[in-house]
Amino acid sequence: MQGCSLASIDDNLPYGVLNNNDLELVAEGLPTYLLMVDGLIENWPDSASMLASGADLYGAYAGLFVEDPKRARKLSDKALGYAFRSACAHDSDYCNLRDLSVPEFEELLEDADEGDVPMLFTLGSAWAGYIQQNTSDWNAVAELGRVEATMERVVVLDEGYQYGQAHMYLGVLSSILPASLGGKPDQAKAHFEQAITLSEGKNLLAPVLFAEKYARLVFDRELHDSLLEDVLTADPQVHGLTLQNTYAQEQAEALLADADDYF
Repeated sequence: MQGCSLASIDDNLPYGVLNNNDLELVAEGLPTYLLMVDGLIENWPDSASMLASGADLYGAYAGLFVEDPKRARKLSDKALGYAFRSACAHDSDYCNLRDLSVPEFEELLEDADEGDVPMLFTLGSAWAGYIQQNTSDWNAVAELGRVEATMERVVVLDEGYQYGQAHMYLGVLSSILPASLGGKPDQAKAHFEQAITLSEGKNLLAPVLFAEKYARLVFDRELHDSLLEDVLTADPQVHGLTLQNTYAQEQAEALLADADDYF
Protein backbone atom coordinates (compact mmCIF):
# COMPACT_ATOMS: atom_id res chain seq x y z
CA MET A 1 0.00 0.00 0.00
CA GLN A 2 2.85 2.37 0.62
CA GLY A 3 3.59 2.41 -3.08
CA CYS A 4 0.48 4.47 -3.74
CA SER A 5 1.24 7.17 -1.17
CA LEU A 6 2.95 9.64 -3.50
CA ALA A 7 0.65 12.63 -3.08
CA SER A 8 1.13 15.69 -5.27
CA ILE A 9 3.06 18.63 -3.85
CA ASP A 10 3.47 22.23 -4.94
CA ASP A 11 6.89 21.95 -6.59
CA ASN A 12 6.21 18.66 -8.44
CA LEU A 13 9.39 17.19 -6.96
CA PRO A 14 8.45 13.50 -7.28
CA TYR A 15 7.18 13.44 -10.87
CA GLY A 16 10.50 12.31 -12.30
CA VAL A 17 9.93 9.25 -10.14
CA LEU A 18 6.18 8.91 -10.57
CA ASN A 19 6.28 8.99 -14.36
CA ASN A 20 9.09 6.45 -14.76
CA ASN A 21 8.23 2.93 -15.95
CA ASP A 22 11.55 1.30 -14.98
CA LEU A 23 11.19 -0.06 -11.45
CA GLU A 24 14.82 -1.17 -11.25
CA LEU A 25 16.11 2.27 -12.26
CA VAL A 26 13.89 3.96 -9.68
CA ALA A 27 14.99 1.49 -7.01
CA GLU A 28 18.62 2.39 -7.68
CA GLY A 29 18.09 6.14 -8.02
CA LEU A 30 15.48 6.91 -5.39
CA PRO A 31 17.89 6.89 -2.42
CA THR A 32 19.60 9.94 -3.94
CA TYR A 33 16.21 11.66 -4.11
CA LEU A 34 15.60 10.78 -0.46
CA LEU A 35 18.90 12.25 0.66
CA MET A 36 18.21 15.40 -1.33
CA VAL A 37 14.80 15.79 0.33
CA ASP A 38 16.39 15.24 3.75
CA GLY A 39 18.78 18.08 2.98
CA LEU A 40 16.00 20.38 1.83
CA ILE A 41 14.04 19.64 4.99
CA GLU A 42 17.10 20.50 7.07
CA ASN A 43 17.10 23.91 5.37
CA TRP A 44 13.32 24.40 5.52
CA PRO A 45 12.19 22.35 8.55
CA ASP A 46 8.76 23.99 8.72
CA SER A 47 7.80 23.56 5.06
CA ALA A 48 4.60 21.54 5.05
CA SER A 49 4.92 20.64 1.36
CA MET A 50 8.57 19.58 1.65
CA LEU A 51 7.80 17.44 4.70
CA ALA A 52 4.90 15.87 2.81
CA SER A 53 7.25 15.09 -0.06
CA GLY A 54 9.61 13.36 2.36
CA ALA A 55 6.75 11.34 3.83
CA ASP A 56 5.50 10.27 0.39
CA LEU A 57 8.90 9.32 -1.01
CA TYR A 58 10.12 7.44 2.07
CA GLY A 59 6.82 5.59 2.30
CA ALA A 60 6.93 4.60 -1.35
CA TYR A 61 10.55 3.45 -1.14
CA ALA A 62 9.89 1.34 1.96
CA GLY A 63 6.78 -0.21 0.47
CA LEU A 64 8.01 -0.90 -3.06
CA PHE A 65 11.71 -1.64 -2.88
CA VAL A 66 12.86 -2.61 0.63
CA GLU A 67 12.69 -6.31 1.43
CA ASP A 68 14.52 -6.30 4.76
CA PRO A 69 11.78 -5.95 7.43
CA LYS A 70 13.96 -4.11 9.94
CA ARG A 71 15.04 -1.54 7.36
CA ALA A 72 11.49 -1.16 6.03
CA ARG A 73 10.26 -0.43 9.55
CA LYS A 74 12.94 2.22 10.02
CA LEU A 75 12.07 3.94 6.72
CA SER A 76 8.31 3.79 7.30
CA ASP A 77 8.83 5.29 10.74
CA LYS A 78 10.72 8.16 9.14
CA ALA A 79 7.91 8.59 6.59
CA LEU A 80 5.34 8.82 9.37
CA GLY A 81 7.52 11.25 11.32
CA TYR A 82 7.66 13.55 8.30
CA ALA A 83 3.89 13.18 7.82
CA PHE A 84 3.23 14.17 11.44
CA ARG A 85 5.53 17.17 11.09
CA SER A 86 3.87 18.17 7.81
CA ALA A 87 0.43 18.03 9.42
CA CYS A 88 1.67 20.15 12.33
CA ALA A 89 3.26 22.70 9.98
CA HIS A 90 0.01 22.85 8.01
CA ASP A 91 -2.15 23.43 11.10
CA SER A 92 -0.94 23.59 14.71
CA ASP A 93 -4.10 21.76 15.82
CA TYR A 94 -2.57 18.65 14.23
CA CYS A 95 0.54 18.67 16.41
CA ASN A 96 0.88 15.78 18.89
CA LEU A 97 -1.83 13.70 17.19
CA ARG A 98 -0.96 10.60 19.17
CA ASP A 99 -1.67 12.43 22.41
CA LEU A 100 -5.28 13.07 21.40
CA SER A 101 -8.03 10.77 22.62
CA VAL A 102 -10.11 9.06 19.95
CA PRO A 103 -13.04 11.49 20.45
CA GLU A 104 -10.65 14.46 20.24
CA PHE A 105 -9.09 13.03 17.07
CA GLU A 106 -12.50 12.50 15.47
CA GLU A 107 -13.59 16.02 16.44
CA LEU A 108 -10.45 17.43 14.82
CA LEU A 109 -11.25 15.57 11.60
CA GLU A 110 -14.81 16.88 11.65
CA ASP A 111 -13.44 20.41 11.51
CA ALA A 112 -11.26 19.67 8.47
CA ASP A 113 -12.19 21.21 5.12
CA GLU A 114 -11.17 20.71 1.48
CA GLY A 115 -7.96 22.65 2.00
CA ASP A 116 -6.84 19.96 4.45
CA VAL A 117 -7.31 17.04 2.03
CA PRO A 118 -3.70 16.77 0.73
CA MET A 119 -2.38 16.84 4.28
CA LEU A 120 -4.90 14.24 5.47
CA PHE A 121 -4.17 11.91 2.54
CA THR A 122 -0.41 12.05 3.11
CA LEU A 123 -0.92 11.50 6.84
CA GLY A 124 -3.30 8.58 6.34
CA SER A 125 -1.15 6.82 3.74
CA ALA A 126 2.07 7.19 5.75
CA TRP A 127 0.30 5.98 8.89
CA ALA A 128 -1.13 2.97 7.04
CA GLY A 129 2.33 2.11 5.71
CA TYR A 130 3.83 2.38 9.18
CA ILE A 131 1.23 0.01 10.60
CA GLN A 132 1.76 -2.40 7.71
CA GLN A 133 5.46 -2.61 8.62
CA ASN A 134 4.74 -3.00 12.36
CA THR A 135 1.94 -5.58 12.50
CA SER A 136 3.61 -7.33 15.45
CA ASP A 137 3.33 -4.14 17.53
CA TRP A 138 -0.17 -3.98 19.01
CA ASN A 139 0.29 -0.29 19.84
CA ALA A 140 0.73 0.37 16.11
CA VAL A 141 -2.14 -1.91 15.08
CA ALA A 142 -4.41 -0.14 17.57
CA GLU A 143 -4.01 3.03 15.49
CA LEU A 144 -5.72 1.49 12.43
CA GLY A 145 -9.01 3.11 13.45
CA ARG A 146 -7.40 6.54 13.19
CA VAL A 147 -6.12 5.75 9.71
CA GLU A 148 -9.58 4.62 8.65
CA ALA A 149 -11.18 7.76 10.12
CA THR A 150 -8.63 9.94 8.30
CA MET A 151 -9.29 8.34 4.92
CA GLU A 152 -13.05 8.43 5.48
CA ARG A 153 -12.77 12.18 6.03
CA VAL A 154 -10.83 12.51 2.76
CA VAL A 155 -13.66 10.67 1.01
CA VAL A 156 -16.25 13.02 2.49
CA LEU A 157 -14.32 16.15 1.53
CA ASP A 158 -12.99 15.14 -1.91
CA GLU A 159 -13.41 11.49 -2.82
CA GLY A 160 -11.83 12.03 -6.24
CA TYR A 161 -8.53 13.26 -4.78
CA GLN A 162 -5.52 11.38 -6.18
CA TYR A 163 -7.72 9.27 -8.47
CA GLY A 164 -9.95 8.17 -5.59
CA GLN A 165 -7.15 6.38 -3.78
CA ALA A 166 -8.66 7.01 -0.35
CA HIS A 167 -11.37 4.54 -1.36
CA MET A 168 -8.61 2.08 -2.29
CA TYR A 169 -7.10 2.33 1.18
CA LEU A 170 -10.52 1.88 2.78
CA GLY A 171 -11.09 -1.17 0.60
CA VAL A 172 -7.93 -2.77 1.93
CA LEU A 173 -8.77 -1.87 5.54
CA SER A 174 -12.26 -3.35 5.17
CA SER A 175 -10.92 -6.62 3.73
CA ILE A 176 -8.29 -7.43 6.32
CA LEU A 177 -10.59 -10.03 7.91
CA PRO A 178 -13.36 -12.28 6.53
CA ALA A 179 -16.92 -11.40 7.51
CA SER A 180 -17.02 -14.25 10.04
CA LEU A 181 -14.23 -12.60 12.02
CA GLY A 182 -15.55 -9.04 11.85
CA GLY A 183 -14.35 -8.01 8.42
CA LYS A 184 -16.47 -5.94 6.05
CA PRO A 185 -16.04 -7.49 2.59
CA ASP A 186 -19.18 -5.85 1.19
CA GLN A 187 -17.83 -2.43 2.14
CA ALA A 188 -14.44 -3.39 0.71
CA LYS A 189 -16.04 -4.30 -2.61
CA ALA A 190 -17.90 -0.99 -2.77
CA HIS A 191 -14.74 1.00 -1.97
CA PHE A 192 -12.66 -0.80 -4.60
CA GLU A 193 -15.34 -0.34 -7.24
CA GLN A 194 -15.59 3.36 -6.44
CA ALA A 195 -11.80 3.76 -6.61
CA ILE A 196 -11.79 2.22 -10.09
CA THR A 197 -14.72 4.40 -11.18
CA LEU A 198 -13.20 7.62 -9.89
CA SER A 199 -9.89 6.95 -11.65
CA GLU A 200 -11.72 6.02 -14.88
CA GLY A 201 -9.67 2.83 -14.87
CA LYS A 202 -6.36 4.72 -14.93
CA ASN A 203 -5.20 3.62 -11.48
CA LEU A 204 -4.22 -0.01 -12.09
CA LEU A 205 -3.31 -0.68 -8.47
CA ALA A 206 -6.98 -0.42 -7.46
CA PRO A 207 -8.12 -3.50 -9.45
CA VAL A 208 -5.00 -5.42 -8.40
CA LEU A 209 -5.80 -4.83 -4.74
CA PHE A 210 -9.47 -5.57 -5.46
CA ALA A 211 -8.41 -8.98 -6.76
CA GLU A 212 -5.85 -9.68 -4.06
CA LYS A 213 -7.70 -8.41 -0.99
CA TYR A 214 -11.36 -8.98 -1.90
CA ALA A 215 -11.67 -11.61 -4.66
CA ARG A 216 -9.26 -13.94 -2.89
CA LEU A 217 -10.94 -13.30 0.45
CA VAL A 218 -14.32 -14.44 -0.88
CA PHE A 219 -12.82 -17.04 -3.29
CA ASP A 220 -14.22 -15.44 -6.44
CA ARG A 221 -11.86 -16.80 -9.11
CA GLU A 222 -13.81 -15.34 -12.02
CA LEU A 223 -13.65 -11.79 -10.64
CA HIS A 224 -10.03 -12.25 -9.63
CA ASP A 225 -8.83 -13.29 -13.07
CA SER A 226 -10.99 -10.77 -14.93
CA LEU A 227 -9.62 -7.85 -12.92
CA LEU A 228 -6.01 -8.90 -13.37
CA GLU A 229 -6.31 -9.66 -17.07
CA ASP A 230 -7.77 -6.18 -17.63
CA VAL A 231 -4.80 -4.67 -15.77
CA LEU A 232 -2.32 -6.48 -18.00
CA THR A 233 -3.93 -5.17 -21.19
CA ALA A 234 -4.21 -1.57 -19.93
CA ASP A 235 -1.81 1.26 -20.82
CA PRO A 236 0.27 1.99 -17.70
CA GLN A 237 1.43 5.41 -18.95
CA VAL A 238 -0.61 7.91 -16.90
CA HIS A 239 0.79 11.17 -15.53
CA GLY A 240 1.54 10.66 -11.84
CA LEU A 241 0.64 6.96 -11.94
CA THR A 242 3.10 5.37 -14.38
CA LEU A 243 5.46 3.97 -11.73
CA GLN A 244 2.56 2.72 -9.63
CA ASN A 245 0.85 1.19 -12.66
CA THR A 246 4.04 -0.57 -13.76
CA TYR A 247 4.32 -2.06 -10.28
CA ALA A 248 0.64 -3.03 -10.42
CA GLN A 249 1.13 -4.92 -13.68
CA GLU A 250 4.02 -6.88 -12.17
CA GLN A 251 1.83 -7.77 -9.20
CA ALA A 252 -1.02 -8.77 -11.53
CA GLU A 253 1.26 -11.22 -13.34
CA ALA A 254 2.39 -12.73 -10.04
CA LEU A 255 -1.17 -13.12 -8.73
CA LEU A 256 -2.33 -14.80 -11.92
CA ALA A 257 0.69 -17.11 -11.90
CA ASP A 258 -0.22 -18.62 -8.53
CA ALA A 259 -4.02 -18.43 -8.87
CA ASP A 260 -4.34 -22.17 -9.51
CA ASP A 261 -2.57 -22.91 -6.22
CA TYR A 262 -4.70 -20.38 -4.31
CA PHE A 263 -8.11 -21.31 -5.68
